[in-house]
Amino acid sequence: MNTAPGSMNTAPRPLLDRFGRVHTDLRVSLTDRCNLRCTYCMPAEGLDWLPRAQTLDDDEVVRLVRIAVGRLGIASVRLTGGEPLLRRGLPDLVGRIAALGPEVSLTTNGIGLARTAVALRAAGLERVNVSLDTLRPERFARITRRDRIEDVFAGLAAARAAGLGPVKVNAVPVRGVNEDEIPELAAFAVEHGYRMRFIESMPLDAQGAWDRSAMVTAAEVLERLGERFDLVPVGRRGNAPAEEWRVAGTDAVIGVIASVTRPFCGGCDRVRLTADGQLRNCLFATEESDLRALLRGGADDDRIEAAWRASVAGKGPGHAVNSADFVRPDRPMSAIGG
Repeated sequence: MNTAPGSMNTAPRPLLDRFGRVHTDLRVSLTDRCNLRCTYCMPAEGLDWLPRAQTLDDDEVVRLVRIAVGRLGIASVRLTGGEPLLRRGLPDLVGRIAALGPEVSLTTNGIGLARTAVALRAAGLERVNVSLDTLRPERFARITRRDRIEDVFAGLAAARAAGLGPVKVNAVPVRGVNEDEIPELAAFAVEHGYRMRFIESMPLDAQGAWDRSAMVTAAEVLERLGERFDLVPVGRRGNAPAEEWRVAGTDAVIGVIASVTRPFCGGCDRVRLTADGQLRNCLFATEESDLRALLRGGADDDRIEAAWRASVAGKGPGHAVNSADFVRPDRPMSAIGG
């Protein structure tokens, strides 16, 4: 069986779609499980989690990342979930992925970060994004259905101390829930040296209850921020999803990800691998390519590379959230990976 990575002396052929977009960013979901029950993500009782036997094991994850880096030109890998800190032996897995050469980052709710930040940094993790939608304990408990905000604060501080920077804080403002805290969240991030990012809510909740009228738009976020801060446009860094502004007189940067109202699909360089080994060429894809079946069926690296390229080649021009033809993906965000 051919399992050798691409030649070290030959640059991999770019991973292109039919619109000429080069894909260099891989999001790898390590689990669909989560220890929070955020109201905009899943019901209070949770979801029917994937059986353990259906999720990729560490060797399978590493093999797919090796193919992605060595043969497809993937330069950055972000580990996601669900909650990736629930994955047993995560520092070892991070170390194996980092040894392949990509930049490795992680998106987390921060609950377990205080006890793992040092080990993850030592293993080769470079950055973290931490989800935090409110600074108020009682509101956090309502949104997440868990009383764990102090654990998140501790996790943020531990990540910064461990050198996992810039530490990014992600918030999803929702009308009638937490939109009044937009300036407060930004001020918190500026004070502590974190990088704040506000994300428009998207129709990816398990309940199918997303309501456009409850979405706080990027324009509204900027209006709220402008009441407290003097913002200087920085623009978008390469193919990064966030438009950024610097707080005048400081080095603090605030980002806004306008996935719905100002989509950035034309510059998308991302591809996603779910915890059960399904390749998704778009966050809103309605079809997947089964790499797990190839792995467990004895396929060599050539076949897996070909399947990967075929999936990306079939990627559409962008999501259709703003179209009457939009079809929600079958999987919620927690099962896709952020």
